[in-house]
Amino acid sequence: MAEHIELTDDLVATRRHLHETPELSFKEVNTTAFLADKLRSLGVEVLDSPLETGVIGLIQGEHDGPRVGLRADIDGLPVTEESGLDFASHNPGVMHACGHDIHMTSLLGAVEWFASHRDRINGSLKIVFQPAEETGRGAKSVVDSAMVDDLDAMVGTHNNPDYTPGQLAVGIEPMMAGCVKFYVDLHAEGTHAGYPHLGTGPLEAMASMILSLQTIVSRNATPFHPLVVSVTEVHGGDVWNVVPAEAGFLGTVRYFYKEDSQLAERRMRAIVEHTAAAYGISADFRWDDFQDPLVSDPDLAKVVAADVPDYADLQPIHPSMAGEDFVEFSKVCPVVFAFVGSNGGPGHHGLHSPKFIAKDAAVKTGAEFYINAALRVLDEVRS
Repeated sequence: MAEHIELTDDLVATRRHLHETPELSFKEVNTTAFLADKLRSLGVEVLDSPLETGVIGLIQGEHDGPRVGLRADIDGLPVTEESGLDFASHNPGVMHACGHDIHMTSLLGAVEWFASHRDRINGSLKIVFQPAEETGRGAKSVVDSAMVDDLDAMVGTHNNPDYTPGQLAVGIEPMMAGCVKFYVDLHAEGTHAGYPHLGTGPLEAMASMILSLQTIVSRNATPFHPLVVSVTEVHGGDVWNVVPAEAGFLGTVRYFYKEDSQLAERRMRAIVEHTAAAYGISADFRWDDFQDPLVSDPDLAKVVAADVPDYADLQPIHPSMAGEDFVEFSKVCPVVFAFVGSNGGPGHHGLHSPKFIAKDAAVKTGAEFYINAALRVLDEVRS
């Protein structure tokens, strides 16, 4: 039988306070203090850790058993909010445009339930309020701290505005994309703009490279695998009458299958190096495949998903090309992850938009997922 919670006025107030007070990655000082105080007020032990921001709590159940982690990310984004909410950000230029205020409040709602139902916990729960997800380095900082070395499994969520509150998506399919950052620096011989024949300026080569990179998806990758190659920053020159000696660009690749990342790297390197040679310049190419695709442990995902219809509307997984550093925890223990519906209305704005709005009702869905998934995973791991 599934467990349910009430979306109380206190939870709504907590969510709105967190939305009003976002902080940037690794600078979540006030958020950390607020969350630690909340845990202590619920009788939850706050563990000492080497993390500068973020909070690790521990709830010991009344029965011996495995230890499962519950994770919520806590950082905001450098976005100026335009949501029109009466509880919009009070911190200029910073917004919870990815809904991490929903994640934190959902986990606090689950913690409140567990703190008063320790008899239901067959083992223990480690509560992980993780910093700096938006940098892609926050989960790694927690893993490197050794604070999750004792976990037998980890449960996480992300709100998704393409689903409505009350809907959940969890399963064995890939959920969020692997992420690559690539960098190209071009080195040529600059010259006077009136005498371009005296130099080997890099701009024409750069334009040719950027256009050619798009053929990786259209001509090299299988059409049955999602793959994205995006150039997101271009730089070169700062004087109107000088052909620059240096130029460059950077961007990202998103993928769900490792062989596609490897293909993209090979083709991109060949395009950059061969185009540079054709234009008589040199190039430095860097490829940072820093985050794997997020896929839940299949055994845990199946049993957790089987319970969802008892407390939420189970939906198919619609994979996201956004990244999620929760995958870092899979290097320590099995993980299970869910999308939690947070809007779903017509014309809603997506994650990272200054007009993004997540509805309060998503807190209830998220909290109930944490509770029911944790109970199921504790029993599954123990057996």
